[in-house]
Amino acid sequence: MTSVALAIFPDVQALDVAGPLDAFMEANRFIGEGRGYAVTLVGADRAPVRASNGMLITPDASFDEACSGFDLALVAGGPSLPATVPDPRLTGWLAAMAVRCPRYGSICNGAFALGHAGLLDGRTVTTHWQDAPRLAAQFPEARVELDRIHVRDGALVTSAGVTAGIDLAPALIQEDHGGEVALAVARRLVVVAQRQGGQSQFSPFLTPLGKPDSPVARVRAHVMAHLRDAHRVEALAGIAGMSLRNFARAFKQETGLTPAAFVESLRLDAARNRLEASGLALKVVAHECGFTSAEHMRLVFVRSLGVTPSQYRASFGRPAPNA
Repeated sequence: MTSVALAIFPDVQALDVAGPLDAFMEANRFIGEGRGYAVTLVGADRAPVRASNGMLITPDASFDEACSGFDLALVAGGPSLPATVPDPRLTGWLAAMAVRCPRYGSICNGAFALGHAGLLDGRTVTTHWQDAPRLAAQFPEARVELDRIHVRDGALVTSAGVTAGIDLAPALIQEDHGGEVALAVARRLVVVAQRQGGQSQFSPFLTPLGKPDSPVARVRAHVMAHLRDAHRVEALAGIAGMSLRNFARAFKQETGLTPAAFVESLRLDAARNRLEASGLALKVVAHECGFTSAEHMRLVFVRSLGVTPSQYRASFGRPAPNA
């Protein structure tokens, strides 16, 4: 059997626990007897913990009891975890498991617990898109991938937000038992075996706004009101009331983007909004949002979100008649 330890704590996200647990248990249906997964829920003690949704979850063992190595050790996430003072019992257990287990990692923002245990330095990781900037700031030696669904860096595995734990489990099952078993699990759980695109498609519009009274804010307001215009950088500098040289430098410093990339991100945001809220044909959406063609819009979507406009609409929007 493949032994899996999953660390839980008060205010844990219940789906971070149940999702991977169900995936591993479903895998046992398709694996020969004695070759499947045995999961142990581990907590500070054996007392039930209340999840963020109010559910009570009871650990099978305490950190002190679960001190021998497992084949895989994971820590779940929770809504309050990024702002919570780390529990030394949890971080100590994780540090020990990183030495004793061939694979270890986190689900969702459980990555913060790994960071407090000193396990993220020099590693490539991911977490929930909403918490990723904070993780990167809090643990600057880590390489935080903002858009990945899950990441494997040697023995370390990390996943994005909440349901991404269900994506991570089949990936690990595929490593252990091959693609057919992983696909069978995905079908049983009615999920895709490999999700298209990254986390950006699930996050709200991410275009940096700048300070409300800043030149960047004035530029944003102008571009949003005139999406179809060409928006040469000289004209944008005039809107900002700055010289071209100072504008380019200040703009990149405040937004992290070049003016051209900023305009493209505004058009992308506007297109996402229309795909979610209307049934307009793709070529109409592209025209209204300032793309040169529907194909141009498709290329930007694929490069930025990892999905086409049609795929994005199928997931989040209204179908377009005859589109």
